[in-house]
Amino acid sequence: MRRSLWNKFVALLKLEWHHLTTINPSDRPWQMPFAAALASGVPLLVGAWFDRLDYGLISSLGGMAFIYLPATPLHHRMVSLMAVGFGMTACYAFGIIAHFFPLLLTPVLGLVAILVSMVCRFYRVGVPGSLFFVMAASIAAYSPTEVLQVPLKVGLLTMGCLLAALIAFVYSIALLRLRASQPAPPLPPATFDFVVFDSVVIGVSVGISLALAQLLHLERPYWVPVSCLAVIQGLSLRAVWTRQLHRVLGTALGLLLAWGLLALPLEKWSISLLVIALSFIIESAVVRHYGFAVIFITPLTIFLADAASLGQGSPHAVIEARLFDTLLGCAVGLAGGFCLHSPTFREVAGRQLRRLIPARFGV
Repeated sequence: MRRSLWNKFVALLKLEWHHLTTINPSDRPWQMPFAAALASGVPLLVGAWFDRLDYGLISSLGGMAFIYLPATPLHHRMVSLMAVGFGMTACYAFGIIAHFFPLLLTPVLGLVAILVSMVCRFYRVGVPGSLFFVMAASIAAYSPTEVLQVPLKVGLLTMGCLLAALIAFVYSIALLRLRASQPAPPLPPATFDFVVFDSVVIGVSVGISLALAQLLHLERPYWVPVSCLAVIQGLSLRAVWTRQLHRVLGTALGLLLAWGLLALPLEKWSISLLVIALSFIIESAVVRHYGFAVIFITPLTIFLADAASLGQGSPHAVIEARLFDTLLGCAVGLAGGFCLHSPTFREVAGRQLRRLIPARFGV
């Protein structure tokens, strides 16, 4: 009996090790990570030139829209990217307005997660899905802001999105000379379970993770819902579990890397170049191994969210806060993933959710 249990345990460990170390094939051209690095790094270089790194960081967040560029014909990919830019601008605006109403932060970000997840699922937006939309809203909601700065900051993020579209246009023209585009796939029928029910569960999980972060009085709670969303977006319970392991282990190693980088004598130019280098590595690695990419995603997000205040305090506080935020977000995301992929939960909760929707909607 004991030997049988031991054999099962060893087999389980081998299976987990296999999922952790599997490297996926990739046909992503090197030009894509390079262009993505420019989209997120050029705004920082401009901000460093004018000695306003805080402005460059906001535009750099908008430059992340480039990552959503599909491999479709030129007209389709540009329309898609401009729609992504509009969505990121809207999410950032919602987040920055919610900043002035602390009691509404949790419901607003939860609602943003629901709506963005619905849109991404309806239009079959690929990886990273709704992640960067919610990330933009979360960072905006917890960034120090005055009322008169709202139009300025929303405009800066919009300029970052426009720069991403410009870089995407030049990149697409150059790349389409080397390889043919893929046809734009037709949208399959939108089902209630996939578009509505899943999005509500995801949004509620994001809201719960943020509520827990606020109850615990975390200093940087914006990373908790982002970690939750990154985990719960797995296509299956197996994918959710594997993604959670990748996220936790990758973050732990990434924090060691961040610790080393923060110990360097950083200034505005070195931070800008580091963001460019990290972005290039991430986009080269993320399709091959998510956990390895998270090692570099961790310091990148620290720079994007806190670069303007780095050097004003001990990096130990940033490292400890990020680790706890990630663990809390992954725990809630894993619990949400169990609910999302539980047939019993889907049947019971889905039936109740359908009752809230008028019959004339036909869902």
